[in-house]
Amino acid sequence: MKIQLITALSFLVACQQVEAPVEKADGFVEVGEVNIEGGMLAAEISAYDVETQRLFVSNNAKGNRVDIIDLSDPDNPEAVGHILLKPWPDEPLTINSVAVIDKKLAVAVSATDLQDEGKVFVFRTTDFEREAEITVGAMPDMVAFSPNGKYILTANEGEPDPTYANDPEGSVSIIDVKNYNVETINFDEREGDLEKLTASGFRIYGPEAGFSQDIEPEYLTISQDSRYAWVTLQENNGIAKVDIDKRSVIDIFPLGFKDYQAEGNAIDVCDNDEINIKNWPIFGMYQPDAIASFSINDTTYLITANEGDSRYLPSYSESARVSELTLDSAAFPQSSHIRLCDSLGRLFVTTTMGDTDGDGDFDELYTYGTRSFSIWNAETGELIADSHNQIDTDIIANSDLYDDDRSDDKGIEPEGVVVGKVGETPIAFVALERANAIISYDLTTPKSPKFLQVLETGIGPEGVLFINKAQSPNSRSLLIVSSEVDGKIKLYQPE
Repeated sequence: MKIQLITALSFLVACQQVEAPVEKADGFVEVGEVNIEGGMLAAEISAYDVETQRLFVSNNAKGNRVDIIDLSDPDNPEAVGHILLKPWPDEPLTINSVAVIDKKLAVAVSATDLQDEGKVFVFRTTDFEREAEITVGAMPDMVAFSPNGKYILTANEGEPDPTYANDPEGSVSIIDVKNYNVETINFDEREGDLEKLTASGFRIYGPEAGFSQDIEPEYLTISQDSRYAWVTLQENNGIAKVDIDKRSVIDIFPLGFKDYQAEGNAIDVCDNDEINIKNWPIFGMYQPDAIASFSINDTTYLITANEGDSRYLPSYSESARVSELTLDSAAFPQSSHIRLCDSLGRLFVTTTMGDTDGDGDFDELYTYGTRSFSIWNAETGELIADSHNQIDTDIIANSDLYDDDRSDDKGIEPEGVVVGKVGETPIAFVALERANAIISYDLTTPKSPKFLQVLETGIGPEGVLFINKAQSPNSRSLLIVSSEVDGKIKLYQPE
């Protein structure tokens, strides 16, 4: 312990003696890379411990373990060991998420039977000893500490099994770090708002599913004062607001739809190896995956990566290509052309909405995700800004990473998002799963995000983490991207 304290003190003194460079928000470059053993599924989510300058990475490729990376020199990150979760319990687990604060590592895992209750394990980052094992809701998809370190929260997705015979409730678990007591809350208290919610684009649609059963929490962010959490309900096309102290879901924001006929919303809908960005008579469900919160001039905003998702199970699927549907001739007077493969024919849409008059044909078409990020008012859920089709056009203009193979589905799939501050500039870093890239925007004016740059990543960027210069090993801002397909972790810093 004495040696550790001297080392930490020496590091702090050294940092004080080095004049921090002026950083450019639009000038991030790759500085380091490490390959996590196992490749596919070896590097999904990462969390950084300031005290030990280590990165903790979920690794499901090598037998349910958390890999440990030494980041003391960001130019030369080094794998130094791992924590094996198999003994707790002695059966296969799936690690969904990790988080770190105050020398505590929280690891969220699903049960062997995914519909059973999940677990959060807490380890000390200094000696890797296990402090706690806490039972939470089914399929805890994300875990996070509150900024004050008092709480651990999990977003418990609660997906149905392949037969839809077992559909656990979606929920949020709130753990008191002081004694590791846990309370898991569902969404039943908002069921009375169902008619109003669905009228504004919220979806409850699973076969014979109750309100909380059908809701599937995906990701969460917590306010800087640790009072509130906002939880994405991806398949349901909404965001829930949770009062942490009251252990209560106090609001659900239905997210509505994006009109692809509107100016600036043109997209490519056909995977025919030709880029053909144009307006179409269709709507997009925002369906965000990751979410982050940030504040400008005392107003809190939410930013979402609108990946989109559908329910696709052996016993139930909501998706169909437009070419498979009967379209209303009045709503789609050129339906024979629209249904062609080089038009809308190959686009996947939901069959749960669109027959507005109940006559068996489709009067409207709704597709998954919006191929964009959006900014929302955290108090009201009002849409403040959307990137429209800017991600696609910026990728095309600034790299060769555009993936036309996904045009018929969800495009390049904005999946992860984090907000960091470079100097006085708030920057959003958005992970694009199908473009193998990070794209960044200046959020100084939330109503008008400004494109900055594109960074090439590993294959399938999943986790995106920003470390501010005050907590970084070398007193420079640090962006860390973990990619689940090739197991690469890449580090970027301002030039």
